[in-house]
Amino acid sequence: MPLTSVPHPGDLAHDEPRPYLWTMNFGPQHPATHTTLRLVLKLDGERVVDAMPDIGFLHSGFEKLGEHLDYNQYVTVTDRMNYVSPMANNVAWHLAVEKLLGIETPPRCQSIRVIVAELARISDHLLCLGAMGLDTGALTHFIYAFNPREQISDIFEALCGARFTNSYTRVGGLMRDASPKAIEMIRDFLKQLPKTLSDLERLMNRNRIFVDRMKGVGVLSKAEAINRGCSGPIARASGVARDLRKDEPYLNYRDFDFNVCCAEGGDCYARYLVRLAEIRESLKIIHQAVENLPAGPVHVAGTGRGQSHFRGVDDDRQNNAVGAAKIGTVPRVILPDKQAVASTIEGLISHFELLMANRGFQTPCEEIYCATEAPNGELGFYIVGDGTSRAYRARCRGPSFVHFALFPHLIRGHTIGDVVAVLGSLNIIAAELDR
Repeated sequence: MPLTSVPHPGDLAHDEPRPYLWTMNFGPQHPATHTTLRLVLKLDGERVVDAMPDIGFLHSGFEKLGEHLDYNQYVTVTDRMNYVSPMANNVAWHLAVEKLLGIETPPRCQSIRVIVAELARISDHLLCLGAMGLDTGALTHFIYAFNPREQISDIFEALCGARFTNSYTRVGGLMRDASPKAIEMIRDFLKQLPKTLSDLERLMNRNRIFVDRMKGVGVLSKAEAINRGCSGPIARASGVARDLRKDEPYLNYRDFDFNVCCAEGGDCYARYLVRLAEIRESLKIIHQAVENLPAGPVHVAGTGRGQSHFRGVDDDRQNNAVGAAKIGTVPRVILPDKQAVASTIEGLISHFELLMANRGFQTPCEEIYCATEAPNGELGFYIVGDGTSRAYRARCRGPSFVHFALFPHLIRGHTIGDVVAVLGSLNIIAAELDR
């Protein structure tokens, strides 16, 4: 059939052969993608007839690694899943482990975890918003969005010594408490970010080129969002008012006053607006958490952290996770601090007891699933315990994996230029896709 008489894709049956269609590889390395993704596009001229996502270019085996690393070691792997917001992954993983062990962290630990999780949400959303602007030609918008991310990296460095791969949480607590300097840095950040958000809004919200590129593109209806398992900003941009922080509260989110941000458009522009609004809600949560930060420890009670005296080995073996279900008993899961290890024989023994492959802390032979509201949606971990300090099975429900499957549905009928807009609005992180 000559190209001059090509019918519109909607005029043909879906299964009818179309010899005039072009096949184009978009990626795996392409200037308009922010990670290693490959899309196989079928084109009718400039119009996309179909698309096939192809994953596997960043395969890391992170689920299999969960069977070989103990519950504290594995936090370094979660940093490398959604590497844009690693703190949120750290929190999600250790919440799942603590659910398996049946322990609850102290109020101060919960508040600090909320703070770092919301800072990670802001960092993730800023990258997504800046990249959406960059993809449509707005370089200034990208730079404005990236400056606050540097401040967040500085805060994380003050908290744990690392800017990128943080590994901040531990089973039953944190690597260390938040210092007064880190708290002051967070307060300064809360004062400065609103101005940046106002600048971003003035730059883009009424920018004709940006709005025309985003409005009416990649529309996802509310029914489709529910049926296809969407979550996070993508679902809320389609009118699905679901947020695990409200619907299934974890940590101490029930103590904070914030709104669930939703939109009705379901297009790329609605997803942009929802993320922008969520940053302001995260600022409200962080402000409440910082100004009402409880005093006390950041580790579960009864672990001996920071003390020079530790319980005997036989007591520790008996006080396993099954006993932890009883009121007043907590398994010893926190490593003693370095000073106790270096200065006391009890601290040294306790340290080795928790790290030795044939000792460690015990877990129940049970299975659990625990999910949190990560920046991109529901991030859940499924863990099967077998009585040892390592998981028998560890599986991850990453939001990017679910949302990438939406892409063919959203892009059909649009042009090649819309591929970048739709892909950017989904905020796919390839390291979270590959298993």
